[in-house]
Amino acid sequence: MTRDQGIAAAIHDEIERLILNGTWKPGQRIPTELELTARYDCARMTVHKALARLAERGLIVRRRRAGSFVAAPPAEQAVLTIGDFAEEAARTGQRYTHEILLRSEIPAPAGDFTTGEPLLLLHCLHRFDAVPAAWEERLIRIAAVPAVRTARFEREAPGTWLLRHVPWSQAEHEISAATAEAGVARRLNLRRGAALLCLRRRTWHGGGIVTDVRLSFPAERHRFTARFSATTEK
Repeated sequence: MTRDQGIAAAIHDEIERLILNGTWKPGQRIPTELELTARYDCARMTVHKALARLAERGLIVRRRRAGSFVAAPPAEQAVLTIGDFAEEAARTGQRYTHEILLRSEIPAPAGDFTTGEPLLLLHCLHRFDAVPAAWEERLIRIAAVPAVRTARFEREAPGTWLLRHVPWSQAEHEISAATAEAGVARRLNLRRGAALLCLRRRTWHGGGIVTDVRLSFPAERHRFTARFSATTEK
């Protein structure tokens, strides 16, 4: 074993120990590659190899520009699939329609995107049998999907179009409860302050974020279902 291989193994084993003994909690950001390079007095590529191995094993999640984070234990990783409104309507025998109510190119705010880079902002209303089913607010990174500039989304909703045109390698879902503000309540034909079930979804491809979308559903008419399996100890 070379010196670099030995250091990479030491970095891997130390981070693994801190994760498995609970010192570093799920969701916690771990030291950056530059911080680990300084700590172990080694090349950055050595650190990169150690982190790549930890990511392959599912112990950490790596996000471009954001850093690396401790992954949730497998038993906590419920799989919520990336659904399609048109397919859901077809399964339930309903007629699906969508309407783009806002389309604008804006500079990216600080966050997952590179500050100032061009994004496409979309607001879309989804209906089942002419009844409002979901309100969508979406940002799409134009550099990741140049064709989005000419996409009209007349036959396909933005989410369906992206699923068909852009592969994704990683997705993240956040589910929360909220109350409908005046604008959203009007779009969904709800009273102001009505309960909403909200899903924020972000997808990445090749290390870069593709889209960040927030979907708001009338809580009384919607539910989320996830499927997961228990792990087997070896």
